Amino acid sequence: MYDYIIVGGGSAGCVLASRLSEDPALRVALIEAGPPDSSVLIHCPAGLAAMAKFELNGWGYGTVPQPGLNGRRGYQPRGKVLGGSSSINAMIYARGHASDYDNWAAQGNPGWSFADVLPYFKRAEHNERGADALHGQGGPLNVMDLRSPNPFLPAFIEAGVQAGHALNRDFNGPEQEGVGTYQVTHRNGERCSAAKAYLTPHLDRPNLQVITNALTTRIVTDTEEGGVVRAVAVEYRSNAGRGPLQILRLREGGEVVSSAGAFGSPQLLMLSGIGPAGHLNELGVRVVRDLPGVGENLHDHVDVVIVVNAPKIKDLFGISLTGMVRAVRGIFEWRRQRSGMLTTNFAEAGGFIRSAPGEAIPDLQLHFVVGKLVDHGRKTVFGHGYSCHVCLLRPKSRGTLRLASADPQVAPLIDPAFLQDADDTARLVRGFKAMRQLLQQPALARHGGTESAVSAQAQSDAQIEQFIRNHADTIYHPVGTCRMGRGPMDVVDARLRVHGVAGLRVVDASVMPSVVGGNTNAPVIMMAEKAVDMMREDRIATDQPNQEQHHDSRTRGHPHRPREELSL
Repeated sequence: MYDYIIVGGGSAGCVLASRLSEDPALRVALIEAGPPDSSVLIHCPAGLAAMAKFELNGWGYGTVPQPGLNGRRGYQPRGKVLGGSSSINAMIYARGHASDYDNWAAQGNPGWSFADVLPYFKRAEHNERGADALHGQGGPLNVMDLRSPNPFLPAFIEAGVQAGHALNRDFNGPEQEGVGTYQVTHRNGERCSAAKAYLTPHLDRPNLQVITNALTTRIVTDTEEGGVVRAVAVEYRSNAGRGPLQILRLREGGEVVSSAGAFGSPQLLMLSGIGPAGHLNELGVRVVRDLPGVGENLHDHVDVVIVVNAPKIKDLFGISLTGMVRAVRGIFEWRRQRSGMLTTNFAEAGGFIRSAPGEAIPDLQLHFVVGKLVDHGRKTVFGHGYSCHVCLLRPKSRGTLRLASADPQVAPLIDPAFLQDADDTARLVRGFKAMRQLLQQPALARHGGTESAVSAQAQSDAQIEQFIRNHADTIYHPVGTCRMGRGPMDVVDARLRVHGVAGLRVVDASVMPSVVGGNTNAPVIMMAEKAVDMMREDRIATDQPNQEQHHDSRTRGHPHRPREELSL
C-alpha cells in the first residue's frame, strides 16, 4: 500500500519520487518501463551519439505518415530508462521565454506565470556560474558551461554576430535573443540526468520503491457511492511486460501520478478507460471517464538541418583516420580526467532569433552541432563538418495521439501534424534562409566549408519549402496531449489533477497548454518541483475537517456551487 504511485521514471517521475519520499511517513513507488541508468553511454556525454545511432535506451517510436512532410514517417525518440529522455538527450539547459509561462496563466491556469514558476526553476538548479535573481544554487540539477568546449565554436558565434544577431552569454538571463554557447546539465564531465540528480542518490530510502523493467498496463479505478471515479491501484507486468500481472495499491487518500510523457501518459489514460469515449469504444476499452481532450493538442518543435562539409577542420567530429585517433585519445582522457572531446553534447552552441523584424520575441531556435548530423545521427556519414538546425518555437499545427490497440505493448499512433498550418511552413522557410545567411558569413566561410549538395540546390522559396518537407522532423519536444486548463477539451486542472477522476494527476510535458520557446527538459523538471508543493498542500487540505471530498476537479474555484449540481 502506497501513498503515491508514480508511473514513469523520466524527468518528472524522478523529481516526484525523490521529493515526495523526503517525508519518511509517506510510502512512494516509482514504476519505469526501462532498465536502470547504468550504461556508460548515458553517463559519458558523447555517448548520446551512439544511443541515437543504434536507438538505445528508447522506445523507438515513429509517427504516422505526415502529409506536411510529403508522406514521410517522422522519428520520435523518447527515453526508456531511468531518467527518461534526460538520459538520452543533448543536455541543453534552456527554460524558454518568460512570456510562454505568462501565456499559460492567461489561458486559465493560475499559478503558472513566469513569476510563479521561477522559484521552482531556481529550487531545482545548481548553476556553477553562481546564484542571482534568475539562477539558483544548491539544487539537485547541476548546470554548467561545457568543460571542454569545441575550439570551433567562436567561429559560429562570430558569424552570428556578423549576421546581425546579438551575442548572448546566458539564454536563461534577462534576454533570450541572440547567439552563444549553451549551458548543459553536466556534473564533473558527466551527464547530470534527472535520475542522477534526484533519484539515484536516494535509492536506499526505506519508504521508496523503484521498480524497473516494468510495463504499466492500467490505472485501476473504482466508482464510489455518488458516482465518483477514483484511482485506487496500478497494474503492471515485470520483465519488460512479459511477466505476470502485478498490482500496487493506494492507501486511503493516496494518488497515482502519470509521468509517462507526452506519448505515454495519454496512452495510459486511454488504456485505463479515461479518454474520448468514441475512440475507446472502437477498441473495446471500457469507458471509465469520457475525457475527449486526452490525446488531443499534440504539437512539437519541427526542425530542419543544413550540413556543411569542412574537411580541413579537424577539431570537428567526423569519421576519418584523424577522427579515429582523436576519439581514442578522447576516451582515455575522459576516463582519467572526465574532460576532453567526449564531454561534448554535440549541440554546443546556438541561438534564439526572429524570423522577421516585426516578431515581438524570438520564434526560431538554432542548434549548432560540431559534426555532420544526418537523419538524427542514425546515418553514417564520412569526413568532417558541422551542422546547424533551425526549429520553429511556437507551431500552430496541432495533431493527436491515439491508441493503435488495447494491448499496452503496442505503440500508439503518433500524429504531430507537422506543417499542417501554412504559417508554420512560412516561418520555417524564413528560418532556413536566416540560418543559411548566418552560415555564409566570413567567420565561417574563411574555413572553406561547403554546404551539402542536398540542401544547396534549394534556392527559391518554393525549393526551400520542398527541401523542408522532404527533410524536416522533430527536435524532440512533444507536448500537450493532456492539456492543462478549464475548457471542455482540457484534461487536467491547474493543480494537474485529472478532471473527474479523484486521486489521479498527470505531471509531465503532456500537460503543457503550449510548447515553450526552447528545450523542454528544464521546464518539465520545474513543473515536477511545483507539482510536489501542490500535492503536499492538497494532502494537508484533505486532512482538514469539513473539507468537501470526492468532487470533480473542474468545480475548484467555484466554492458556492451546490454539490447536487456537480457534473460527474
